[in-house]
Amino acid sequence: MPDTASAPSLADRFFREAMSPAFREDPYAYYERFRGPQPLLRVADTIWFALGHADVTTLLRHPRLSTDESRAATEVGQDEDNNRKRSLLFMDPPDHTRLRGLVARAFTPRRIEDLRLAAQAIAAELIDAMTGRTGPVDLIQSFAYPLPVRVICALLGVPPEEEATFTAWSRGVARSVDPSVLRTPEIDAAIVEARQGLSTYLGDLLAERRRAPGDDLLSALAAVDVEGDRISAREVVALAQLLLVAGHETTVNLIGNGVLALLRAPEQLALLRQSPALVGPAIDELLRFDGPVQITQRVVLEDMDVVGCLVKAGDEIMLVLGAANRDPAAFADPHRLDVTRDARRHVAFGGGIHHCLGAALARMEGQIALSALLDRFERIELAGTPTRRPTFTLRGLEQLPVTLG
Repeated sequence: MPDTASAPSLADRFFREAMSPAFREDPYAYYERFRGPQPLLRVADTIWFALGHADVTTLLRHPRLSTDESRAATEVGQDEDNNRKRSLLFMDPPDHTRLRGLVARAFTPRRIEDLRLAAQAIAAELIDAMTGRTGPVDLIQSFAYPLPVRVICALLGVPPEEEATFTAWSRGVARSVDPSVLRTPEIDAAIVEARQGLSTYLGDLLAERRRAPGDDLLSALAAVDVEGDRISAREVVALAQLLLVAGHETTVNLIGNGVLALLRAPEQLALLRQSPALVGPAIDELLRFDGPVQITQRVVLEDMDVVGCLVKAGDEIMLVLGAANRDPAAFADPHRLDVTRDARRHVAFGGGIHHCLGAALARMEGQIALSALLDRFERIELAGTPTRRPTFTLRGLEQLPVTLG
C-alpha cells in the first residue's frame, strides 16, 4: 500500500488519465495497472479505490458505509449537496427504506410489463425509419438514444412533443454524476441550468397530474399513501430526475456499448443470430463486458477495518464497477466477450439496498433493442470510428456509425 506522501500522485495520475481519449476508448487496461494484492488502494489521504469483484460486492452491501456524500471528509458544493440529499441514490436508511418502499408500490411489475409493449412499438418505429436508408447511420442518435428516452417519457407521462427538451435536460443532469475533477465551471453551470429546468418542468407536471391523474408513474407516485405517509412533491421530482438519468442514460449506453462489443466480436454476433434465445442472457454479459456505469461511491461512517484495511470516518471508497466486472478471480478470461457465459454475478447495477431500481426495465429495453436489430437487419457493420462521450462515471458512445442491410 502506498504511503500518504505518494498517494496524491496516484489520484492525480488516475483522473488525469481518465480524461484522455485512450482511457475513454479502453479504461480496462488502466484498471489493471491499479489492481494489486491489497483489497483497497489508497490514492489520496481520504480516498480509496476498490477494484476486485469480491471486495466491491462486499462493500456494496456494507451496513456502515453510506451513499450520503455530505458525510465525506471532502465537501461537495452546497447546491449539489442539497440536490443529492433529496435523491434516493444518496440516501441512507431509514429515509432510503421508507422512500424506496413507497416507490416500489408505484413501480410495479405490471407497469414494467406494460412498458414492454410500448418499447417494442417504439423500437419497430425507429427501425422502420432506418430501413432503406443509403449510407451510414448513426445508431446512437437514430436508435439507442431515442428508444429509452421515449420509454421514460411514456413512463412519466411526458407528452411526445416535449421529448426533445426533456432529452437535453437529461444529458445536462447526467454530467453531475462524474467526479468533480473531471468537470469544468462551464459544465457545472450547464448542470445547474439543466437541473433547474427539469425540476421546474416536473414540478409543474406533477401538479397537473394531481389535478387530473393519468395512467403514468407520476400520477401513481402522487397517489401513494401508506398509513398517512405520502411522497412529498420534492421527493417525487427528485425521483423523476433519478429515473431519467438512471433509466435513460444508462440504457443508451447499454445498447451502444453492447452493439459495438458485438461488432468487434463477429463470432459472438453470429452466435446470437444462430440462437436468438441467447439474447436475453447475453444482456448480462454485455453489461459485464462494457457496463454503462463504471464507478459508484461509498462514505465510511466510523473508523474501522474494511475488508482488511484500516479506514477513517469520512473517507471515500470508490467502487470501480468496471474493474470488478473484469476481475479474473471472478470471471474466466474476463477481457473476452462470451455471450454464452453466465454473467449474472456482474455488478453493473450496483448491489445491496441501492441496487438499481430500474434494472428490470434496462434489461428489458436492451433485449428488445438487440432482438429488433438482429431480426430486421441481416448485416450490421461498422462504417467509421465510434466516438466516446467525454464522461467517466457513465460510459457510453456519442456516435456509432454503421451500415445496415
